[in-house]
Amino acid sequence: MDLFEKKMKEKIKQYSDKNYLDGYINKEYLTEDGDADIFLHLRSRDELFDIRTMDEQIDLNSSIYSFIEEKTSMLESSIPINLHIIGIDLDSKEQGTVKHILKEHYAIELFKVQKKYTKCKIKIFKLITVGLLSFLGYAFFFFMNDTSFFTEVMGFLFSFALWEGFDSLIYYYSDIKNERRAVTQNLLINVEFE
Repeated sequence: MDLFEKKMKEKIKQYSDKNYLDGYINKEYLTEDGDADIFLHLRSRDELFDIRTMDEQIDLNSSIYSFIEEKTSMLESSIPINLHIIGIDLDSKEQGTVKHILKEHYAIELFKVQKKYTKCKIKIFKLITVGLLSFLGYAFFFFMNDTSFFTEVMGFLFSFALWEGFDSLIYYYSDIKNERRAVTQNLLINVEFE
C-alpha cells in the first residue's frame, strides 16, 4: 500500500506542477501569435447537431458544448480561442448557423452568470451593511452598559452578517467572476471550418 501511495503522490506532484501544465498547454493549444487552437474532429453531421431539434429550433449536440468547455477550462481566460471544426462539409449558410448557435448559447450562459454575479454583489453589500449597522448598535448599547437581550441580538446579528458577507465576498464572488470570464471567453470563440 505504501508503494501505491508513493506513486500516487509522485503523479499528483508531476501533473499538478505549473511547468508541466504550461508545457502541455503550449504544446497542445497555443499558437505563435498567442491564440489557442482547439480542433473538433467530426465524422458526420449527426455528431454536430442535436437530432431532437430542427429548422428554426436547431441546436448543437450537447457534447459539443462539453468538449469546448473542457478544453477551454485549462486556458487562461485572456487567451483568444479558435475552434476548428474538421471532418464535415457544411455550406456557408450552415456554417453561419453553427456560429450563430454557439454565440447564442454562450450569450445566454453569460446572461445567467451575470444575473448570479449581480445578485451576489447585492447580497454581499446588504450583509456587510447590516453587519456594520448592527455593530454600531451593539457598540452603542454596550457602552451604555445595557446588557439586555437586544444587545445580545445585535451582537449575534453583526457577527453573523459580517461573517456571511465576507465569506461570500472571498469565496462565492470570486468563483462567479471566474465563471463569468470563462463564459465570456467561450462567447468570443472564433469558429473555423476545415
